[in-house]
Amino acid sequence: MSGPINPPQRTSELVVQRMQELIAAGTWPLGERIPTEPELVAQFGVGRNTIREAARALEHAGMLEPRRGDGTYVRGRSPLAGAIARTSAPSELRDLLEVRRALESEASAGAAARGDAADVERLRLLLACTEDAMADGDLDRYTEADIAFHAELVVASRNALLIAMYDGIAEAIARTHPSVLRRPLAEQSHPRGHRDVVDAIERGDADAARAAVYAYVDFTEVSG
Repeated sequence: MSGPINPPQRTSELVVQRMQELIAAGTWPLGERIPTEPELVAQFGVGRNTIREAARALEHAGMLEPRRGDGTYVRGRSPLAGAIARTSAPSELRDLLEVRRALESEASAGAAARGDAADVERLRLLLACTEDAMADGDLDRYTEADIAFHAELVVASRNALLIAMYDGIAEAIARTHPSVLRRPLAEQSHPRGHRDVVDAIERGDADAARAAVYAYVDFTEVSG
């Protein structure tokens, strides 16, 4: 039985797909500038108009952001994340923490149900990096490791939609992260709950994982 014949994809659509793959894979990282138009022409072997058409499509999807005189930057790792980043006004810290509490608590429960030993190992490694950076008073290294820890926690949920939603607030998380620190880094302790959530995920205890997320977000909210 014959079915409908799908027309061949336009070249620009193929370029859009390839660009999305590069963004999703992190080859073009969130917040970073993508290659210039001449570089893209050489990389994909297509004309300038095709590159421009593909870039415009991803701009409309919220995944790319052109900055006059400075190139084009990655705004979101998926159309959903891009849409959240594009439509959301800068949030107050309290609003952001409420969203993080909702997303990370469910992500931790998902990680407890579906995560594996490799997820736990990555989380423990990142947690150790944050604690080492705190002991050294290295704010930049601490910020990078702590943001990576929470992102990895969400990835461990294996919930693609939740991961995309979390990606949508990644820029706001990075922007507000230093604002929760009122005292010198070396004088602080890592908010309680971080080790607890990893332990709960390792045990497969979803309820304990949720409770641990509430503990560290509440700690941040009170101290922030």
